[in-house]
Amino acid sequence: MSMRDNAVPVIIKRKKVVRGGGHHGGAWKVAYADFVTAMMAFFLLMWLLNATTEKQRKGLADYFNPTVPINRVSGGGDGAFGGDSVFSDRQMAQSGTGASQQRPTTLLQAPGPSGTEVSDASQEQQKFAQMAKDVDSALQGLGGESMASQTLARHIVTRVTDEGLIVEFFDIDDAPLFARDSAMPEPVLGEIAAVLVKVFGLVSNKVALNGHVRAYPAMLRENPVWELSLARAQAMRALLEEQGLDRQRIQRVTGFADRAPATEPPMAARNNRLELILLRAQH
Repeated sequence: MSMRDNAVPVIIKRKKVVRGGGHHGGAWKVAYADFVTAMMAFFLLMWLLNATTEKQRKGLADYFNPTVPINRVSGGGDGAFGGDSVFSDRQMAQSGTGASQQRPTTLLQAPGPSGTEVSDASQEQQKFAQMAKDVDSALQGLGGESMASQTLARHIVTRVTDEGLIVEFFDIDDAPLFARDSAMPEPVLGEIAAVLVKVFGLVSNKVALNGHVRAYPAMLRENPVWELSLARAQAMRALLEEQGLDRQRIQRVTGFADRAPATEPPMAARNNRLELILLRAQH
């Protein structure tokens, strides 16, 4: 027998090993990151809706709204046209004040979006804003000098509303405007009335007077808030007229009882207050 016939055959066995959970790529990580980002944006949106006012939300919406506002009279910019617009009579660029000249003719004057009525209303608003600023400056003082002493000034705050300029003067714990639970004015109220008449003499607008009082305990048999608020407003009206305010300028005198507290709690002395309103022209 030959050597070749005696050789032991060699058998090669290949074993295939299969391991579970092999590599499937990283696509799921990208999808998960997108999901987390979307959820974060969603909760941020919910927080913004809950934590902002309507005016702030309007501002955010305007910020993300890619629009360019165009005004018929003036764009208010400082570019090539210097803030002027060609949307005016005879296609002549008119400035935001109404025309390209300081004293324009009626023919070349640029109208507002709805005609001259809008322009007149805007001028009236600007006039009132300047008047309110002058009155407030007279009350608060310019350059550190005030027509009212520091003692009186701590009783007075001012604010501008749609109705007009409101000058509010109120009780302080150690310095009330009226005797307790009555409409008898304290001397400090007479001094405030003198200052207000002097300041309001700078303008000719009509005025209104509102009376407010603090809340009283509910168990009282007769709650005096309505009568007391009106009586105090009437007492202030009498003081103003004594100091020289023309009675024809007074449009109304109203008592609001304790229905519009200025601060909490409702029984706080700060809620004992009077409001003298310098009315806008339409009022």
